[in-house]
Amino acid sequence: MIAGKSFVNNSKNIGLSLILIFICIGISFADVRLPAVISDNMVLQQEIKVPIWGWAEPNEDVIVKASWQSSGCSAKTGPDGKWSIRIDTPKAGGPYELVIEGTNKIILKDILIGEVWVCSGQSNMAMPVKGWEAQPILNSKEEIETADYPMIRLFTVPQKVADQPQPDCTGRWQLCSPQTIADFSAVAYFFGRELHQKLNVPIGLIHTSWGGTPAEAWTSRQVLQSDPGFAHFLERFEREVAKYPENKAIYDKKFQEWEKSAAEAKTRGEAVPSRPWPEPLKHGHPHTPSGLYNAMICPLIPYGIKGAIWYQGEANAERAYQYRKLFPAMITNWRNAWGQGDFPFYFVQLANFVLHFPGKEIIPERGLPGDDSWAELREAQLMTLNLSNTGMAVIIDIGAANNIHPGNKQDVGKRLALWALAKDYGKDIVYSGPIYKKMVTEGDKIRLYFDHVGGGLVAKNGQLDGFAIAGSDKKFVWADAEIQGDTVLLSSRQISEPAAVRYAWSIFPFCNLFNKEGLPASPFRTDSWPGITIGQN
Repeated sequence: MIAGKSFVNNSKNIGLSLILIFICIGISFADVRLPAVISDNMVLQQEIKVPIWGWAEPNEDVIVKASWQSSGCSAKTGPDGKWSIRIDTPKAGGPYELVIEGTNKIILKDILIGEVWVCSGQSNMAMPVKGWEAQPILNSKEEIETADYPMIRLFTVPQKVADQPQPDCTGRWQLCSPQTIADFSAVAYFFGRELHQKLNVPIGLIHTSWGGTPAEAWTSRQVLQSDPGFAHFLERFEREVAKYPENKAIYDKKFQEWEKSAAEAKTRGEAVPSRPWPEPLKHGHPHTPSGLYNAMICPLIPYGIKGAIWYQGEANAERAYQYRKLFPAMITNWRNAWGQGDFPFYFVQLANFVLHFPGKEIIPERGLPGDDSWAELREAQLMTLNLSNTGMAVIIDIGAANNIHPGNKQDVGKRLALWALAKDYGKDIVYSGPIYKKMVTEGDKIRLYFDHVGGGLVAKNGQLDGFAIAGSDKKFVWADAEIQGDTVLLSSRQISEPAAVRYAWSIFPFCNLFNKEGLPASPFRTDSWPGITIGQN
């Protein structure tokens, strides 16, 4: 009995030892793995040292060979198993292959060298080429049918929230075609198509966006914690999460009432009312501070890029003064994390809008200009141009009164592309509409000067409109406006000593100052009087 028991124990020990040996062998010969963004069909940024990285067993040798080079590059993994190699890329071209060898071999095929852009923001960036129900994209059917551009490559980062920075995401590069473009970001596609057609080089578009999300969700925790003006984001979110059960019960009741009224409206053939908003906050909610930065930006870093385009701001409009600081901080955060210097960052100023009520005709009211949160958010965006290597596409003329998601995404993409074509690709073109420069008081009149007048200032479709003037009492009245050369002269019989001017200063302004190239002037004000969002955190 004792001998038998000893044999059984020894057998168990031998079996356990063999298992441990096999496990060790499996670990020591762990396969080389790549992040999702480094895969077949990708576009690599031309003429830079692009990072190629991944994971393997600690202290393992990894070799990367590019078909455009005569020799390969090698690296050794660190204690965490991560490795990274930088490879010089040639001028735009391809297709090429990339071979990665460790204990295994990965061959990446159909790689193009060209221009790579990250495309991010909230719902107006997320809106696909096929549009949404009751919110169509202009000419979407034709745009999808003609989207045969195999030199444009598309990568979409799945929507996900994370408490900690994530090393990877899921997704794959696809060739742009009628079969792949329908669900891709419309703004990103029209931007990329314009670059491709004007430059005749491959274009890589990395789309990472989520509707209704604030800028703090796209900013790192370190940046938020390091600034007293932002630290409260984290504290407030945790307070709201703690109240989730109570808030969820209230929201569910409102949602049930909405479902009933929506069904009744459909039966009567009437417009469906907007669903209850916002949903209560909980862990994993897309409004989680830093949550989207962790899950949808970090996995892309340090992929070699040319720059980024951004369409967001609606979710921060009630805190517009804060956005003056938060938005530049987010841009700087991305640039520092990427380690590519002050790469180009071009964004879209908020469009004209009244009320999100799809299917119902809305007639905007023409009231005297006053304080307005959307106007203040546009001002915060305008002020962000003070940050180096930024640009702003003004779309105050192509919004929709009853739709926060205007269907003309073609012009949005083109206007973003104008900045890139002029600033990054050396095209001699007018890339911006008029931007307010300074004012000079001339007796009972004010003269305005502008940058980016292009071929000259024009009033589109009639008499110049959208300007208001006030004295030191801060009471604005509509101004008589006249274009004189590259300036605008303003006056009003009601104001003998003018002190300030505002242009297009409302959520849906009536305004028509353009340059001759057809680009609209940005809304602006000359005063710095406190607005309605100051102090809102």
